[in-house]
Formats: sequence, C-alpha cells, structure tokens
Amino acid sequence: MSRRAAAAAEETAQAWPEPRANPRLLGQSAAEEALLAAYRGGRLPHAWLFTGPRGVGKATLAFRFARFLLADGQPEAAAQEGPGLFGDTAPAAAGLQLAPEHAIFHRVAAGGHADLVTVARTVNPTSKKLRGEIVVDDVRAATGFLRRTSAEGGWRICIVDAADEMNPNAANALLKVLEEPPEQAMLLLLAHAPGRLLPTIRSRCRQLALTPLSEGTVSELLGDFAPELSTEDATALARLSEGSIGRALALADEGGLALYRQMIALLESLPRLEVAKLHDFGDKLARDSSGALFRTVGELLSGCIGRLVLARAQGEAPLEILPGEGRLLSGLGARRSLASWLDLWDNLRRRFAQADGAALDRKQALIAAFLEIEALAS
Repeated sequence: MSRRAAAAAEETAQAWPEPRANPRLLGQSAAEEALLAAYRGGRLPHAWLFTGPRGVGKATLAFRFARFLLADGQPEAAAQEGPGLFGDTAPAAAGLQLAPEHAIFHRVAAGGHADLVTVARTVNPTSKKLRGEIVVDDVRAATGFLRRTSAEGGWRICIVDAADEMNPNAANALLKVLEEPPEQAMLLLLAHAPGRLLPTIRSRCRQLALTPLSEGTVSELLGDFAPELSTEDATALARLSEGSIGRALALADEGGLALYRQMIALLESLPRLEVAKLHDFGDKLARDSSGALFRTVGELLSGCIGRLVLARAQGEAPLEILPGEGRLLSGLGARRSLASWLDLWDNLRRRFAQADGAALDRKQALIAAFLEIEALAS
C-alpha cells in the first residue's frame, strides 16, 4: 500500500482504523504465535524485523505486540486490576490481543503512552511537505528515548515504520542502538523491502515474515469496511490487491476497478488498439495533477502483464480478475515467447517509474506502454 493510498479520502480513513487503534488482525496467526512463543519461552530478542508487502498487517501486529508488552505480557491480569483512565476494562482475548476497552489500548491508540515511541517520515519544516525518507534526527530522538529509564517501570518500545525508508545516516544511527541494546528496550522494525536495509541491521534483528492475506480474508475485510461494494467488485479488488487489504481499500477509494476495466477494454481491442479510446484514457490520467491515477494504472498494467508471465511460466491459466480476462491474457501470451513478455513486463515497470519520478508527459508514457504491448500482440 503506497503512502498516497494510506492517506485516502476521509470516509475510508474513518472506516479503516489506524494500526495503533486497530483491534483486528486477520490472516497472520502464525506471526502472532511466533511472538507469543518467544515471549513465553524467555527467548525474546531486543529487535524484531517484520517483513512483507504493504497493507498485510505489519504495523497492526507491531502495535498489538507493543500493547501486550506494555501490559506486562499479562493482558488478562492487567484488565482485571480495575478501572483505568478510561473506565472499566474488559478481559482481553487469547494471544496478544488487548481488549479495546483496556486503558493501555486507549493510551496507545491516542499516542499517549510514555513508554512507546514511533519513527516514521516527518514533515519538512521548510517545505511543509512530507519527506521522502526518515532522517537521522528522528532516529536519534527515538534511540535517546530507549536509553532512558522507563516511565512506568516496564518496557520501552520503538516502532519504526518503515525501516527501509531510512536514509543512510538514519540507518547508521539505528545500528548503534542495535549493537548495544539497552535493557528492557524493544525495537520493532517494519520493512516492505528488507533488501534495502543494511545487512548489519538485518543480522541484528529476528526476522518475521508476514504473508499476503488470502482472497477470502481480504473479501471479508472489504465487506466490513467497504460494505457498499458488490460481491463481484469485492472479489475483483481482493484479487487485484494481491493479498493486501490496505491496497484493496485504496483501489476502492481511488476508483481503481473502473480504471482496470478501461485498461482491459483497451487490451481486448488488440491486435490493433483503438487509438481514440487510448488517447481518451491518456487524457484522463493527464488531468490528474497529483499523478495518483497514473501511478495506479502503472501498477495495474504491470500487474496484469505480470500475471500473464507467471501463467506462461507455470503452464496455467492466468488469474482472472474480470470475466473473460483469463482467455484474453492466455491468447495474448501465446503470440510471443515467455522471454518477450518478461522483457515487456520489466520495461513497463521501468517506464512508469521513470515517467513518474522525472515528471515526464504521463499521457505519452501511457501511449508508449500500450504501443509496446500492441507490438507483441501483432
């Protein structure tokens, strides 16, 4: 899930809680059990690295684990101590979960727990815009916090979301505290692309991989948080999201399914593209000054060709998002070698990334991409 998608429209943001306030975690029971087993076995490392695609629950799990530790690892007992700052608490469920009524849950959700700090990209005070990376000052402030005495006599916890967005100076500052971890300090690092991290950072963390959610789990969550979707649209979005509820909700909010239908309609006109419709599609993307629609179409088109390549490589029918799409992609794939389609997939990813990063003419980039597909389909 991209940062632009995470900051989607107000209605979706209200429906889908921030990770620090989200009591639900579906589809990641294996990761949760691994954390619980390490705690119960007395083998709790001082740093964990949660990896996996965007939007599969890494941040939700990190806050879930943080609440568990801040409750002393005994959520049931803590819940029974009596009324807290926010009234009576209720017993927590099994595992790492604290009941939403628990005082610690409320304090973490409100960002008001003195022994929990988060590190993420911040706003540049000069440009007033969100930075593209995590800077060293933010990491130094967090590592200084970890070296202080706990305000409440327990764990001090730092969540870095996402660690692969740190610049080199920030990464080196974090490495220092990983090399000499303070007592009762816990670092929870989240990484969408762990390969971007320093090998020395990865080697000092216990890694925990979160897997993409099942289609059924994403569909279930869409039913809860986007109930206006039809069953057919929810299924299509679940497949497009590749196991990420965050991405599925973002696509729903951005009109991603409608964009995908237009894209597939253009591919259905092959081997000769309908030029007028292609130009109309390009004009639609060009009118969006934010570039969000262009990035979404780039992701969707690359994903579509990626499924074609995967199906050819495995000798199977492509995953069908829309009715008839499997037959369409199978027919296109049969017209050229697997290597040709693999090269195209790689070219498309680079083309859209370059056009977005260099602020090139988005319409022309889109037309060039479809013409490249047309050349293979002829």
